Amino acid sequence: MNFLRGVMGGPSAGPQPSGADTIQKLCDRVASSTLLDDRRDAVRALKSLSKKYRLEVGIQAMEHLIHVLQTDRSDSEIIGYALDTLYNVISNDLEEEEQDDSEEENSAKQVDDLGSQFTEIFIKQQENVTLLLTLVEEFDFHVRWPGVKLLTSLLKQQGPQVQQIILVSPMGVSRLMDLLADSREVIRNDGVLLLQQLTKSNAAIQKIVAFENAFERLLDIITEEGNSDGGIVVEDCLLLLQNLLKNNNSNQNFFKEGSYIQRMKPWFEVGDDNCGWSAQKVTNLHLMLQLVRVLVSPTNPPGATSSCQKAMFHCGLLQQLCTILMATGVPADILTETINTVSEVIRGCQTNQDYFASVNAPSNPPRPAIVVLLMSMVNERQPFVLRCAVLYCFQCFLYKNQKGQGEIVSTLLPSTIDGNSVSAGQLLCGGLFSTDSLSNWCAAVALAHALQENATLKEQLLRVQLATSIGNPPVSLLQQCTNILSQGSKVQTRVGLLMLLCTWLSNCSIAVTHFLHNPANVPFLTGQIAENLGEEEQLVQGLCALLLGISIYYNDNSLENYRKEKLKQLIEKRIGRENFIEKLGFISKHELYSRAAQKPQPSFSSPDHMMFDHEFTKLVKELEGVISKAIYKSSEEDKKEEEVKKTLEQHDNIVTHYKKVIREQDQELEELKQRINTLTSQNEQLQATVTQQVSQIQQHKDQYNLLKVQLGKDPQHHNSHGDTLQMNGIQTEEVSKLKEELEEWKNKHELLQGQLKEKDSVIEKLNSSQLEMGATEQSLQTSRFGGLEHSNELQKELEMLRSQIQLQSAEISKLQMENQKLQVMNTAADPMLGDSGATAATSSESEARLEQEIKELKSQVKALSEEKESLKQQLDSSTSTVAILQDKNSRLEREVAESKKEQDDLLVLLADQDQKIAAQKMKLKDFGVAVEDEDDTESGDQGDEDEDGDEEEQDENA
Repeated sequence: MNFLRGVMGGPSAGPQPSGADTIQKLCDRVASSTLLDDRRDAVRALKSLSKKYRLEVGIQAMEHLIHVLQTDRSDSEIIGYALDTLYNVISNDLEEEEQDDSEEENSAKQVDDLGSQFTEIFIKQQENVTLLLTLVEEFDFHVRWPGVKLLTSLLKQQGPQVQQIILVSPMGVSRLMDLLADSREVIRNDGVLLLQQLTKSNAAIQKIVAFENAFERLLDIITEEGNSDGGIVVEDCLLLLQNLLKNNNSNQNFFKEGSYIQRMKPWFEVGDDNCGWSAQKVTNLHLMLQLVRVLVSPTNPPGATSSCQKAMFHCGLLQQLCTILMATGVPADILTETINTVSEVIRGCQTNQDYFASVNAPSNPPRPAIVVLLMSMVNERQPFVLRCAVLYCFQCFLYKNQKGQGEIVSTLLPSTIDGNSVSAGQLLCGGLFSTDSLSNWCAAVALAHALQENATLKEQLLRVQLATSIGNPPVSLLQQCTNILSQGSKVQTRVGLLMLLCTWLSNCSIAVTHFLHNPANVPFLTGQIAENLGEEEQLVQGLCALLLGISIYYNDNSLENYRKEKLKQLIEKRIGRENFIEKLGFISKHELYSRAAQKPQPSFSSPDHMMFDHEFTKLVKELEGVISKAIYKSSEEDKKEEEVKKTLEQHDNIVTHYKKVIREQDQELEELKQRINTLTSQNEQLQATVTQQVSQIQQHKDQYNLLKVQLGKDPQHHNSHGDTLQMNGIQTEEVSKLKEELEEWKNKHELLQGQLKEKDSVIEKLNSSQLEMGATEQSLQTSRFGGLEHSNELQKELEMLRSQIQLQSAEISKLQMENQKLQVMNTAADPMLGDSGATAATSSESEARLEQEIKELKSQVKALSEEKESLKQQLDSSTSTVAILQDKNSRLEREVAESKKEQDDLLVLLADQDQKIAAQKMKLKDFGVAVEDEDDTESGDQGDEDEDGDEEEQDENA
């Protein structure tokens, strides 16, 4: 430890050792120390010196560090220090920070080469990379993380060599795929960076990584991180996905078949509030759009591209992209990339093109998205890149889309022009004749794509008339284009118009006739070709030569002055054939022509380089050779060629007819083959069934023979019976089963008959009890009715007594009033005192008589009320008795109804049993089994009963 203190800068009496000496001592310590702690401290010291003394540590310590990795794997700490030291030596990532400190010792070039040189030393022994792969498998953070970083640095320095070592290493790629499943985000994220370097430009490793479920894991990480709103991790995952899918048809097909395209839709679900886009979000969304374009790139196989396009439409991804396309507040670069992405998603796919044609912009009134995009294309204030993207989108919309081409051209025709709204055709015409040369070029190319490979629309476009100025008659679109050409406009404008005219006239004799009908066109073309102009005009001369050559090649000789032979003579006199061919070759030799021929998307560094269209380069390649041959042909050769053409046309018609017949016959053959296959399969099934049945019959015969031997019956009877069974194809076991079933049915029949007899007796008892209850009920009803009549009479008498009592009480009240009056008169009359005794005696007698009568009436009322109470009691008792009897009667009626229903059910069951027994008997008779009739059985039973009765009588007599 004292040694280490001196090395690490502790107090020392002697002179300080140099960096190289210190590193040498540390390396000796690592190599010679027996204690693990000493070796660990020495490696830690080397790690601290490796950034400043990178060269010295790399040269002196690399071998010792690799030895530590091999021998001290049990100690994770020393392994981590060794891996970190190797990473510092090999990696160039830290050179920018350390370069100022090390400028005195190393030049910049040497620093750049150090990482590559140390990497070569490390991977010279392939076992070192294999050892590193084993260490990356360790779960310990201090081992796994530096191992991942070191392997990533090795791939950056010497990618192909390290890739090959990992590829041949057993389970090498699979070990690294486990990094994506690590729960520690640091290791997982660095694992993504490692796989980025591992999958660069290596299709074999890309396939292995893809089939190790990389798509699922990466898409899960992107979703967890927040899709487009995620951070740098989302960007790294998207870059890795691009490495796996770009130019790898196998992985693209696996991605589509795994339904991973559907999981891309949430990436583009941006909110309505599109303000405040962060730089990381813009980067993420840009990479996501590029990933979509990788799947539908025009350079992919057509079948793979088409299937991806259909999947994107069905899962709603195209609809989501169109939403972003028409949204407001989207950054310009994202909008441009979205337009390019939508372009390639709809290119050549009729379903997607039809949907795009139906998309409307959220304006008032709503406008088609195509019209809105074309407005941006012909607007010179829009960014150049955006205008190129719109042109590409329009080209992709019309690619192999005759329906879309017809809709665009129809907006130019007189019968369909709508003066209230701006159409696509009006915008194209406006751009074609505007003062902006870039708008002229874009509109001319767009209109040329509307006519691509469509002779019908080329003829219809000849009907378009333009009003140039007030008071002047309208001119045709074809004439206006040639007028602008002759006015000497900018080179870009003339190139665009010449490309439009060449596309328009190619393979359309009527358009050629219209073009030649204007007497100024041919002299203008010959004049342009014959002049010796500068390099800028050479391109225009070549296009003029191409247009004149198309006028010759597709000329139907309908105009006498401009027949093929006369035009050739004109070229020979004014230009010269060699000069004409040379000028025609200017097109394909131009640098911008070669760039445009590489890919369909128009990508130009500046507007000045925007000269050629990709589809036009194909047309030039197709026509350049045939025009050169046509110029040198004589009139006789032309005639022969025309005859050959007619013959070929007739031959083609015949071939087409026979192809149609052959196609129909092929369809019939396919149908017949399918029928033969179905019949063959049915025949095989039937044969298998027959074979199975034959084997079963043979088994049954064998079983029957065994039973015959076991039973030992009469041979003749048994043989005849066996023959009968064999004729009917019935087994003995089946006959016995049928007999058993017949016995069971007979037993069931007897049980049901017994139950039926019991039910009949119960019903008879219920009927008799019901009759008795009916009689009782009638007597009760009569008694009840009598009681009611008697109670009514008593109530009438009671009412009469009450009325009498009321009359008597009224008389009593009158008498009392008179008594009171008499008393008053008694007390008031003085002179009549002598007569008072007689009057008083009379009144007292009358009062006594009245009181006696009142008592008698009260006693009568009391007797009547008692009699009434007794009658009420009798009435209540009779009413309750009637209610009880009614309840019993209803219950008996329900039981009778239920018994009748059960009786009916039993009768139905008996009828079914009789039918089944009869059917079983018929089967047994058909099988040749002797069955006794029911009548015989019943007569036999009766005879047995008679015999039993006779025997009983004899016993009684005895």
